[in-house]
Amino acid sequence: MSGRVVVMSDGSEVYVAQSGRRDGPTIILCDGIGCDGYIWRYIKAAFEPAFRVLHLHYRGHGLSPVPADPVTLSVEQFAVDVWEVADAFEVDKAILWGHSMGVQVILESAHLRRDRVLALIPMCGAYERPLDTVRNGAGGVLLPVISSILFARPDTLRRLWRKVVPSEFSYKLAATAEINAKMIRREDFYPYLEHLARMDPVVFVQMLNNLAVHSARGYLAELAMPALVFAGSRDNMTPPFLAEELCRQLPDAALCIIPGGSHAAPVELPDLVTLRAERFLRQHGMMP
Repeated sequence: MSGRVVVMSDGSEVYVAQSGRRDGPTIILCDGIGCDGYIWRYIKAAFEPAFRVLHLHYRGHGLSPVPADPVTLSVEQFAVDVWEVADAFEVDKAILWGHSMGVQVILESAHLRRDRVLALIPMCGAYERPLDTVRNGAGGVLLPVISSILFARPDTLRRLWRKVVPSEFSYKLAATAEINAKMIRREDFYPYLEHLARMDPVVFVQMLNNLAVHSARGYLAELAMPALVFAGSRDNMTPPFLAEELCRQLPDAALCIIPGGSHAAPVELPDLVTLRAERFLRQHGMMP
């Protein structure tokens, strides 16, 4: 695997990891908020032998620095970045694969350049206002409270964030409330907590505020490329009914519900995800 920094048209820097076959079809991976790739561990391993895989680190995530203008921490800007990265790597058309917030990013990217998208693979995400469905809407209610506290005392919250997030308490909380602890390996999920702790919580909350109001509803009917939509049957972050709604609105979509899967289903039941995705790509003539 190799990586490089790509300078966007506004001067911001985005780090991109490249792996797999340089002469194969291209898959572009788009993370969830606060992630730098933990979810792709098994997917990368399965598809790198036949595909070129580009995994971009969003602005303010992973190895990409925080942009000078916080307004650019948005789904819309990340979608623009997807195609600037594609241009930098001389990619004409690509399969877009997104997890969680990455679902909104790939939908927005496809809206910008339908002609450059071979297929969409939205996974454990929503197409609009995802906080409205987190824990029956609790996310949307709590966000203004969290934002007001954070922006009033950012340094105090930064210190607390870095101490608490990568802790055993956070892991046990996630194992109790969100991930399926019986199906996931600790070493597959802990990198998420470690990366999240390194993030600036101000960046995280700014992104959440944008995410909370973003919607792809108005253009879903225009996205006629093949799509395979994944959902975890016990995903409390983005419940499976959201995937069902997305399938109904996309012109050419298939649905795969991962039994017992949570929001981290791709690392809980990776073989199911990769085998179903391979079948989908083969069905549409995209497997080399």
